Amino acid sequence: MNRRNIITGACLAALAALAGVAQAQQGQPPKVAVTDLAYTQAVAQYFEAGTVKSSGGVTANQHGIVATQQSSGTYVSGTYSYMEQRELGSFSNDIRGAMLKGGQFRLVQGKRFDAGDPQPTKAEQALNQIQTGKMAKPVRQPEVKDVIARIKKGEFNGADYVLFGTLTSLEFRDSLSPLQGTTSASYQFSLDLVADFSLISTKTYEIKASFSAQGAGNDTKLLSNRGDVQPPNRGKVIRETSKSLAENVYEQMADQLGLPGLPESGNTPRRSGNAMPPPASNEGTVILK
Repeated sequence: MNRRNIITGACLAALAALAGVAQAQQGQPPKVAVTDLAYTQAVAQYFEAGTVKSSGGVTANQHGIVATQQSSGTYVSGTYSYMEQRELGSFSNDIRGAMLKGGQFRLVQGKRFDAGDPQPTKAEQALNQIQTGKMAKPVRQPEVKDVIARIKKGEFNGADYVLFGTLTSLEFRDSLSPLQGTTSASYQFSLDLVADFSLISTKTYEIKASFSAQGAGNDTKLLSNRGDVQPPNRGKVIRETSKSLAENVYEQMADQLGLPGLPESGNTPRRSGNAMPPPASNEGTVILK
């Protein structure tokens, strides 16, 4: 009887321990990987390719002087346009910082975008075609905006969700405004940035949040009629833009997911009843309310 009670007590203790571990795991915030801002831009490249050979000579015989000239070769030139795919890593750290400050997520580091092996230039392709008579077959390159393929490739291992951002607009501006009643002028240097974001489940590929966010920063200098040169503080402008973008990203994501906003300095946010639940341990769909 005592042996049975001991075994029963041990089993109950083990079950209680497992339940405690499960509850602890369920209470953990989900893991999120934040990508750098993806962008594509048109690039034009001038190229030349060709092989030109020339030879000549002059000979004299009993009939007179004979000149000979031989030449051969092909010359090709032109402009090749293509889309370059890259990631902009200057504005993602503040977004990660805002998410850590919000206290609703754990962050994991994803891999940088793999653009594939270097491709031969258009000049090299044209020269190879001239020399061999064979046209090089284009090699399909990975696409920076294909986040599903990147998830399947394992660029975000360990993450439950990926916050994927795409750069929509990045514009620097210069403006000079005379100050009325004075001989001075106000010179303003500013930066405006707009990006689209999606929060995507790495298991179901379901989009949990989708929004556009904006960041802005500026630096103002006063110029006199003496020809003062006041270069703008570009670092300050970029920092302000990055900070405002991060706050706008978290604000919109919190609004869509029912999360509390960013806390004031020294305060810790409390989880709301509609906060994003931790990911399920099985393969079922995770529902964000």
